[in-house]
Amino acid sequence: MGSPSTVRNHRFKLKEKEKQAKVFLTIMNLLREKSEEKLEHNFVSFHKGAKMVDERYATTEEEKEKILSTYFKEGTDGKLDIFPSKEKRKLIVLQNIMKRFEADRKYSEKEVNEILKAIYSDFATIRRYLIEYGFMNRSKDGSEYWIRN
Repeated sequence: MGSPSTVRNHRFKLKEKEKQAKVFLTIMNLLREKSEEKLEHNFVSFHKGAKMVDERYATTEEEKEKILSTYFKEGTDGKLDIFPSKEKRKLIVLQNIMKRFEADRKYSEKEVNEILKAIYSDFATIRRYLIEYGFMNRSKDGSEYWIRN
């Protein structure tokens, strides 16, 4: 064990670090509360099961409308012109596509393909992304698809 002055010095430094940590945690909690308030009021929310969604994908309603009008030139119920490459835009487009499916229904792969073909020629890519991003689930054999709640 070190001398009393060394121990006293280390205790002092540790108490200072503890104070800094408390201040940091308080600031982070306040920021989290503020961002949650914003998410509830101004931002687009995704379903709870959505995968790969974090704060980087926070999108306002205005941004959402702009993205949808860019990719759905005929309107949100029309065809998709091109599939976006940026993650944030993909999520918005996929979320819009999900409106064409019923929540409490199981779909065959053929039915899913027919719905997606009416939206975009590369329906297999969209189907894969709907599963990958957690918008839909499918049975292990791929015969049934349903909306993830």
